[in-house]
This record gives sequence, C-alpha cells and structure tokens, in this order.
Amino acid sequence: MWAESLNSFRFNNFCRRNNMPKSNFIDHVRILCVSGNGGSGSTHFRREKYVSHGGPDGGDGGRGGHIILRGNRNIWTLLAFKYQKHIRAGHGSSGSKSQRSGAFGEDVILEVPLGTVVKDGETGDFEFEITSHGEEVILMKGGRGGLGNMNFKTATHQAPKYSQTGEEGEEGWKVLELKILADVGLVGFPNAGKSTLLSVLTAAKPKIANYAFTTLTPNLGIVKYRDTRSFVIADIPGIIEKAHEGKGLGHRFLKHIERNAVLLFMIPADTDSIIKEYNVLLNELAQFNEELLDKPRFLAITKSDLIDDELKEMLTAELPEGVPYQFISSVAQNGLLELKDSLYTIINKKFDFS
Repeated sequence: MWAESLNSFRFNNFCRRNNMPKSNFIDHVRILCVSGNGGSGSTHFRREKYVSHGGPDGGDGGRGGHIILRGNRNIWTLLAFKYQKHIRAGHGSSGSKSQRSGAFGEDVILEVPLGTVVKDGETGDFEFEITSHGEEVILMKGGRGGLGNMNFKTATHQAPKYSQTGEEGEEGWKVLELKILADVGLVGFPNAGKSTLLSVLTAAKPKIANYAFTTLTPNLGIVKYRDTRSFVIADIPGIIEKAHEGKGLGHRFLKHIERNAVLLFMIPADTDSIIKEYNVLLNELAQFNEELLDKPRFLAITKSDLIDDELKEMLTAELPEGVPYQFISSVAQNGLLELKDSLYTIINKKFDFS
C-alpha cells in the first residue's frame, strides 16, 4: 500500500514537472495550423536544336499542402495534439520547362476521434464536426500554384515573359473539442453510482470511491446484450447545482451529454427527495442547452438494495410523471437485465426479444 502511494506521488510530480496530463483523456486542444504555399509558375521558352525561338512552355506551380482532419473510430482522445501544437503542411514546387507542373505540397492528415468539433481559435465560431469513420474535411487549404507563362500566350502576345507566383497558404489557430459519442449517457450527482453501474455492465474499469468527483473524465463501455447485440454507455462526471455556469466540473462534462442518444438519470434510493434531485439535474441540462430536453430519458433508482418493497411503493408515488423508471442495485445486480431491455428498446425504438 505504501509503495503504491509512493509511485502515485512520483507519477504526479513527473506529470507536473513535464506539464503532462495525469489522464490520457484530452477533450480540448488549441493548435496553430499553417497550410503550404503554392509553387510559382515557370517563365521558360522552348529551346531545342533547330528551334531557336520556340514558344513559351513554362509549367504551373504545384498547390500547397492541405491540412485535413480524418475521423477514426479507433481513437478516443485528442492527446496526440497536446504535444504537437504547431501543424504545418508542405509547400508546392515550382513549375518547370516543357510544360511540367510542380509537385503538390505534402498534405498533413490529422486523425481525430468521432465527435470532434472544430471552432475558430480567435472567435470561437463553430466550423464543422467529424462524426463518421473515414470522413475527411479540409481544415486549412493549401495555396494555389501559380500559372506558367504558357498560359498567357495570345495571338497578339506570342512570347509572355512573366508567370504567376503561388498563393500563400492559410494560417490560424483552431480549437478542437471532443464530444463523446455514445448511445446512453449517465446523468447524476457525484456518488450516484454511475461508475459502479458502468463497471458492472461493461468491461470498463472506472475509478470508484466514496467521495465527490471520483470521475474526472468521461469513461466509455460497451454493454453486451442478448446474442451479438450491444450498445455504448458513457459515464459522465457528476453534475452539481449551477454546473451550467461552470461551477464544479461545469462545461468540461456537460458538452459530452449533447452527443448521447438517451439520457439515463441516476438517483440513489436514499436521497432526501428523488423528484427534487431529478428536477435539479433537468434544470442544469436545460440551462446549458435546451435541446437536451428533447432527448429520451430514463430514470434509474440506484442502491435499491438498501430499501424494502414497502418503501419502493412509497417512492414510486413520488417519481416524476411520464418518465420510465427502474429500481436497480449494481452491487446486488438487481434489475440490471430489465434496465438493459428498456435502454435497448429506447435506443432502437423497435425491439425483438427473439
């Protein structure tokens, strides 16, 4: 035990000295992107044996390299950009004689997790998001190559002695934000039992302890369900009152809820008032983004092994109207199969038990 504490202390100090995160989960980075300059066009005239006054044959310059984002479902963090804040693409080559065009500058392809949102680094304006595997979007376009002098030949101007220079590439700061893509998002106050449920339903190993904000980053897990079917569940760090104002972990986790198909509200059976706690959670979501209220909701009353059937009946009468619910216990593993049935039904709308 003492050795583990010492190793943890050393690791934390190492991360602090080297400005490294203790977690590999990075969901917000700001990077400087510079695309390549286009190559210049060539000013050249054909000169061969027996052809002393050939026409213009200068080729075009190659375009500068693009900076491209590509979606990759096998990546789950923006950690790679934590230590690579300057991204530069290659410059295009100049054109040459015999109407030969210059080579394109080398493109830079940045692979990002699905659910990555791109914003302007100066204004914060939304630009686009990556949502599918293999999807490619040009983040910064390379400059166009300049035209060679062969393009400027006319009937009245047979020997143009000029060409175009290539365009400069684009440069600017971009913000990449990751919003977790999951079928089910767990919503609840700290210590509502979200991490415990995730560890029981999936192979994920989130940190579990009896104090607030045990979960500091989202955790994902795949729930295996009846035959070969499955769905993805996300454990989002706990909400507190005024989280929409940035209090506690604030916007760091609320943004992840936006990308979940179903919201699973989790409230312990031993709380003072289930309906009051539910309304506080709902209000925090509404204050952050009203569109979250349009998502399907399900209520799980956790730690139900602590109460008897009589108390369950009393609590049922106080539950919010119109919201499907299930009493569960992750420790005793009660009600979990019924919970999975209900969630799968909501996710897919149609459900076949066969």
